[in-house]
Amino acid sequence: MNFEAFLAPYAACSADSRGRRFPESDSASRTAFQRDRDRIIHCGAFRRLEYKTQVFVNHEGDLFRTRLTHSLEVAQISRSIARNLRLNEDLVEGISLAHDLGHTPFGHAGQDALDECMRDFGGFEHNLQSLRVVDLLEERYGTFDGLNLTFETREGILKHCALEKARQLGDVGLRFIERKQPSLEAQLANLADEIAYNNHDIDDGLRSGLLTTAQLDEVDLYARHRHEVDQAMPGIGSRRAIHETVRRMINALIVDVIRTSEARIADIKPQNIDDVRNAAPLIAFSEAMRTDAMLLKQFLHDNLYRHYQVNRMTAKARRIVAEMFAAFTTTPGLLPPAYRLPQGDAVAQARKVADYIAGMTDRYAAREHRRLFDINES
Repeated sequence: MNFEAFLAPYAACSADSRGRRFPESDSASRTAFQRDRDRIIHCGAFRRLEYKTQVFVNHEGDLFRTRLTHSLEVAQISRSIARNLRLNEDLVEGISLAHDLGHTPFGHAGQDALDECMRDFGGFEHNLQSLRVVDLLEERYGTFDGLNLTFETREGILKHCALEKARQLGDVGLRFIERKQPSLEAQLANLADEIAYNNHDIDDGLRSGLLTTAQLDEVDLYARHRHEVDQAMPGIGSRRAIHETVRRMINALIVDVIRTSEARIADIKPQNIDDVRNAAPLIAFSEAMRTDAMLLKQFLHDNLYRHYQVNRMTAKARRIVAEMFAAFTTTPGLLPPAYRLPQGDAVAQARKVADYIAGMTDRYAAREHRRLFDINES
């Protein structure tokens, strides 16, 4: 069955894709976007997400979110919304699964540290690194580097980009220069990412003991839904109450996105994907829900991401990344052979070091740091 025949006229259709960087024959059994999704799932960078963290470092607990579980949650949320809006579920799932492929070990602390290390060599941004992974770094095919994904999937992976960088990216960077929008599927994956990490960081924060329900009761979005749970299910127990509250919050955010986006689309009346690209963003929260989501995000920033126990691990992570980067760039002979370049091009060598570090899992980075600096490790 051709499911794309049921899509809205402004959805991304694989038959109308702008294609791949390297031409390939079509599949007899899968659309181009299905193939993209499958290639992402089977690549090494996707498997490594299992041991890259969101907030808590891998060894701090078995039940905290990793980049892998987060990506699966984003895919689930984005598919649910896409189906309601008659958008391309395969494309939005592929973008969701790939959006964190370039993330460093140790969450945002690792990214910030690596960006600082790369300041004189073009900087580091995990969004661009995710694109670099699928365009260049994966080595699974005999005739090209990377995964050779379609333009639409690559476009969705690149959520934001400075103009200077956009000019170096060819067609996929052109929309930033022309100030146009990506597909609705790309817009949706971006918002689903926000819904997933904000709400599930509540769960992880409470599970860790770094957040309390008393603190969260100060956040309107949480307090409203917690009150609903208390009224509907008195005495169910704290753990179940937390899950019920977070579930209702996610549902409220999803319903709000669907209704707001439907209204925006109805106002603009796009006839095709080009109309989408030329319009203002169409996938969005209502103003009231946007305010609620921003207040929740600020709460998590102040009370979880900047908690002193998180800060301690953050400081360790930054030091590990910075010390490894300094060692590898000063003495490239410490690197595995695949990451060494002929002497002379310091910028290119620094980028290879960044590729190596960004590809590490949390536990591999900690082990590699010990190998470099602990006399008892080899």
